[in-house]
Amino acid sequence: MPSSINHWSLPYPQADQRRHEVALTRAMQRVCASGSYILGAEVDAFETEFATYLGLSQVVGVATGTDAIELILRALEIGAGSKVAVPSFAPSAVAAGVARSGAAPEFVDIEPGTFTLCSESLDALLCSPRGRGVKAAVVVHLYGHPADWESLQRVADEHGIELLEDCAQAHGAMWHGRPVGTLARVAAFSFYPTKNLGALGDAGAVATNDTELAERLRMIRQYGWKERNISEQPGVNSRLDELQAAVLRVKLGALDESVLQRRRLAAEYDARLVGSRVVTAPMVRGGCEHAYHQYVVRSERRDALMLHLQRAGIPVAALYPVPLHRQRAFGGGNELLLESDRAAAAVLSLPMHPYLSEDALGAVLKAMERFEHEGA
Repeated sequence: MPSSINHWSLPYPQADQRRHEVALTRAMQRVCASGSYILGAEVDAFETEFATYLGLSQVVGVATGTDAIELILRALEIGAGSKVAVPSFAPSAVAAGVARSGAAPEFVDIEPGTFTLCSESLDALLCSPRGRGVKAAVVVHLYGHPADWESLQRVADEHGIELLEDCAQAHGAMWHGRPVGTLARVAAFSFYPTKNLGALGDAGAVATNDTELAERLRMIRQYGWKERNISEQPGVNSRLDELQAAVLRVKLGALDESVLQRRRLAAEYDARLVGSRVVTAPMVRGGCEHAYHQYVVRSERRDALMLHLQRAGIPVAALYPVPLHRQRAFGGGNELLLESDRAAAAVLSLPMHPYLSEDALGAVLKAMERFEHEGA
């Protein structure tokens, strides 16, 4: 049986809030005293600071990461009558953002090693009848691992479609020395509280070097206004609020340090899982730097292992248990996306965040060793 010590009494993101408690309190007090709560100085400052962090010229704050995907497609005039390729093994928010733009998601398989969009599967889709009308593909850097951008871009160029980045789980990840979010013309970010860079509620952003596209996005996020109360084009209400922007400004300065700690913890997991007969540790493609939003192993005995760890009081999860192409909301189809199906049946996210203690990590590994030795 596990020790009675509770290693999980202050989980992420609560530990992150406590670390920044003084600065966050000051930031929120500053916003409350300002009398400006929507699209004010804090949003302007965060947009500038996050753009500088990425090395881009434009960031547009929006209400959620899902909204970011929708607004990108609206700004690119990809909507009703168009299709957008989406990896089937991904959060449902990705497909939901596409559907809300009016476009139809068309599902593509993943690479088995990195869980990211497979260029060969994308090419097969675009060469098939189902590929007619596909205008773009959303490339999800799942769990914090960058997708194979060079191969995907080659396929996109051959077929004349746009690649869009979903960086919701990949703040701080790098592809051949370039931050994710700078590889495509435009990228979506989420700042949901559990992300590597998390707000105290919902928040998102779009990043780009395209000034004209950024201006369209700024209009769309607020009713299509170019000037107040005068809509130049159809728009929505998707505004990053001042409180969340102030929170994100505080946390942005610690992002690189926190991602580095995630990598240290991942290296410890990797070293201790060598030779495991139960799980396969995550791989990292050469030239990539994983951000480890999640530390995800594969196991043919996933469900039994997950139950064993949960009974030991260890917070683990299967992200994501049903591929998008099999979910009723998106058609519940029977496409042969074998790697997505296999991943959904095998993945398990182990505890991973910058405040995970050595004792907690050790408790996870000991519980896994017991599972292996006992043949549970």
